[in-house]
Amino acid sequence: MAAKDFYEVLGVPKSATKDQIKDAYRKLALQYHPDRNKEAGAEEKFKEISEAYAVLSDDGKRKQYDAYGQEGFRQRYTDEDIFRGANFGDVFRDMGFGGFGGFEDIFAQFFGGGQRQRPNRGEDLTYHIQLNLEDLVTDASREIEIPRTEVCSVCNGSGAKPGTSPRTCGTCGGSGQVQKVQSAGFARLVRIVECGKCGGRGVIIDSPCSQCRGSGTMHRNRKISLVVPAGLEDGHTLRLRGEGDAGERGSPPGDLYVVVNVRPHKQFVRQNSDLFFATKIDAVQAMLGTEKEIPTLYGDVMLQIPPGTQPGERFTLKEKGLPRIGGRGRGNQYVQVNVEVPRNLSSSQKELLKKLSSER
Repeated sequence: MAAKDFYEVLGVPKSATKDQIKDAYRKLALQYHPDRNKEAGAEEKFKEISEAYAVLSDDGKRKQYDAYGQEGFRQRYTDEDIFRGANFGDVFRDMGFGGFGGFEDIFAQFFGGGQRQRPNRGEDLTYHIQLNLEDLVTDASREIEIPRTEVCSVCNGSGAKPGTSPRTCGTCGGSGQVQKVQSAGFARLVRIVECGKCGGRGVIIDSPCSQCRGSGTMHRNRKISLVVPAGLEDGHTLRLRGEGDAGERGSPPGDLYVVVNVRPHKQFVRQNSDLFFATKIDAVQAMLGTEKEIPTLYGDVMLQIPPGTQPGERFTLKEKGLPRIGGRGRGNQYVQVNVEVPRNLSSSQKELLKKLSSER
């Protein structure tokens, strides 16, 4: 597919809500859906808008698309990944179209020639990792423990007892599927269904493995090392290819998606790569100027506050924020100075202030 901006494809701004994205897709789908538009290029256009909708309607994918752009996003997601998890069923039912529903249906229509067998890969897994803001100053190495299914170490995934081999199912010929024919008047309906003899496996196991009981997989906790790049935002998802559940009968394993959750900080408020911090000084310090020790993620620094500083005035500590993704330096830390006005003054203090006011 042509690498076009997904927002432009749907004709919505980057600030568009989910409802606006859905409405835009529904309008374009009505125009280009294969059931009603047979013109040349209509199917390709429908594929293009469906891809854009699959990404922008998913909070996680949209966040990564906004962060990395079209090219960076393409490096992380295959065509299958883009459509995985997308729900087109509600949209098409609203429009009165059939033939499409979940990920398998629409992906098969676009990339598999219609009758596409569901990929027999392992399930994807999701794991949430909790980090502090300080952990994101540099690349952080972490070891996580994931419960997952793996290929059985005894039978190497065959499901058969060592020394024996599965035999090809005589009913489906090893395909795992059979045809079912139904007659309806003058019409014949042919459906492809899972073979009931072998359960869709294509083989019969006469002597199952004692460890996995014929499944070819086993459950275990696996320790996995990963590196969390510096500067990631809360909710960012890291994809570890092949670290999900094992697939059956030698099919590829699923992927592991690690969601980075950043705990709120007691002192700093984050906005992208910038940090915001508030400090207090008294009225005299604001008038005369002062020096204030300010905490940063890289150690304390002294901030020179000039005479005449106004309440709420903001100062910039350059490159004291978080690293920008992609190695483009660091953000800034902004320090807002709030001036405290004393509530209770002594008589002598009041007189001094009156004298100051009269002189001004």
